[in-house]
Amino acid sequence: MIAVIQRVSEAKVDIGATTVGEIGLGFMVLLGIGRGDQESDADWLCKKICNLRVFADEKGKMNCSLPDVAGDLLIISQFTLHANTKKGNRPSFVEAAPPAEAIPLYEYFIKTCEATLGKKVATGEFGADMQVSLCNDGPVTIILDTAHKK
Repeated sequence: MIAVIQRVSEAKVDIGATTVGEIGLGFMVLLGIGRGDQESDADWLCKKICNLRVFADEKGKMNCSLPDVAGDLLIISQFTLHANTKKGNRPSFVEAAPPAEAIPLYEYFIKTCEATLGKKVATGEFGADMQVSLCNDGPVTIILDTAHKK
């Protein structure tokens, strides 16, 4: 699993003219699920994201986590994170998990994050054509890949 985490002051995702997910202060996470990813990858990634200390403390130092600042989470499925661009100019997405494999793991990741944070998490819609807008705070952008968790 690959996650691109952006610290935001606000973020939202629209499908057509309808806003389906919206947050204030927190993380907007683009989540790419690859072939062979497992629930243990989702567990590790959830723990890492929820405990990332990149929010300012009272001294302005990045020392607080999402729960410390009562931040929210917006999770967007993003299979293109598994793009392979080694040959030519047209990306290959063969490393991305097919929907039958990815959807249950995406839903598991959402539920795990909700249980960890003790609150509802905002999401997009798996496989939909979405428009995502955000105000990246900092900017702070971090990439996590479960292939590098050891």
